[in-house]
Amino acid sequence: MKDKNYIKISKDSSNFVLLTSYIPDIILEMRYFSSYNFVGKRINGYEEACTITTKEAAIALKKVNETLKKSGYILKIYDAYRPYKAVRHFVDWSKDLKDISMKEYFYPNLDKSTLFKQNYIRKKSSHSRGSTFDLTLFNLKTGKEVDMGGVFDYFGEVSHPSYKEITEEQYKNRMLLRNVMIDYGFVPVEEEWWHFTLKNEPYSDTYFDFNVNSKNILNKEND
Repeated sequence: MKDKNYIKISKDSSNFVLLTSYIPDIILEMRYFSSYNFVGKRINGYEEACTITTKEAAIALKKVNETLKKSGYILKIYDAYRPYKAVRHFVDWSKDLKDISMKEYFYPNLDKSTLFKQNYIRKKSSHSRGSTFDLTLFNLKTGKEVDMGGVFDYFGEVSHPSYKEITEEQYKNRMLLRNVMIDYGFVPVEEEWWHFTLKNEPYSDTYFDFNVNSKNILNKEND
């Protein structure tokens, strides 16, 4: 019998691609490469501000972007493939209850010790399987992010897609993103309006741990 704590981890990036190779006009703001995130530091494993994903997820997301473009929007990405070591960084950070430097920005109404219990952080992330995205809409006419009534990685009820104490327009924007993503095979979660995983993800039981760096991906794509 397999140990319930067993995690299949791989460093094989052979089926991964740069998202910009499939969607050249997509906007990137890779938060975990920067220090503007709930930890307040660049996260382990993020060596470059590029977006890596499985080929299958890239193909599906390209269809989403093409559909949204007809209505005057494109996608903006905050995170995609996330190395397993990055998740471990989150876990280690969570144990230091004195480190609350980013509390006022990302979890002002929550005690840091409750973040795992409330599913805002997980010890195993679907991002590490390579077919999950954190994203939002970008309005081509205004040149700005669409107002979703809450910001990425905010830990609180306002981030729940079903949260109704926002304006009608903000809720409509959330549902536009949600519905188009679902139409092209992505599955949402109940805690975060920005989080979607490809339903038929190719690696449903494998967590990857190669670093976010375009070098190996570019070498492979140029073969």
